[in-house]
Amino acid sequence: MLTDTHAHLASKQFTDELPHIIARAREAGVKRIICVSTNFEDAPAVLKIAETYEEVFATVGVHPCDADTVMNESFISVIRELAAHPKVVGIGEIGLDYFHQPPDGFTLEAWKSQQAFVLRAQLELAAELGLNVVLHNRESFADLTALIFPFRRRLRAVFHCFTGTIEDAMPLIEQGHLVSFTGIVTFKNGQVIQECARVVPDGSFMLETDCPYLAPVPRRAQRNEPAYVAHTAAFVAGLRGATLEHVVRVTGETAAGFFADPTTFTALDCAARAFIKKT
Repeated sequence: MLTDTHAHLASKQFTDELPHIIARAREAGVKRIICVSTNFEDAPAVLKIAETYEEVFATVGVHPCDADTVMNESFISVIRELAAHPKVVGIGEIGLDYFHQPPDGFTLEAWKSQQAFVLRAQLELAAELGLNVVLHNRESFADLTALIFPFRRRLRAVFHCFTGTIEDAMPLIEQGHLVSFTGIVTFKNGQVIQECARVVPDGSFMLETDCPYLAPVPRRAQRNEPAYVAHTAAFVAGLRGATLEHVVRVTGETAAGFFADPTTFTALDCAARAFIKKT
């Protein structure tokens, strides 16, 4: 089942075009799309999109770059209410981002502390609700892995838009987490990520667009959309010396297990949960 595990369909770049975008995704063989929220402003639109299209599911959360919108712990009650929607299958996009400058009123250290507070509260909620998390990491890998380590027996995480090395990926995978590859893996300067995508084991990675950003070759520099995950799947299949059908099947099963809901709960998810409890 070809799955785009990370799409920002509520982006203003898609305004008034969603029926056409979903139609093109179906033509490309995309059977499932995870529509990701980043803040309280786009969450209602994300849920509406999931309600409208059968193949679209949702995640809800506060992105680290929006951590300044959180004043106190009461924000968690809003996310809890959003997460009760029947098509919500995860908490995200959450994480840490040290690339962008702190907003007005924050020193660098205060901004890092605020992001950590917002992330930790959402990890606690995800563990409470039995949902897995979609993680954003930008120049924050060491701090991010340290923050999620205490949750290793309580939830799983996908490191979305993974750009690290195989040495970065394997300790995460051994803890039961996943990595996910975007169109970056198809870029000419993506040798490090390509090596990672070539050797990580089946069941440890997923595919995504992160649309409208990061369109893969041969669509690079264009606005990205879910249909283009097919290009990334084909490229990764070539790296791994596997058939496209195999990569589509395995990554689809991995996504179904990770973003578990009543229609997609699989034996793979049971095995992953057993692994987490054992370790």
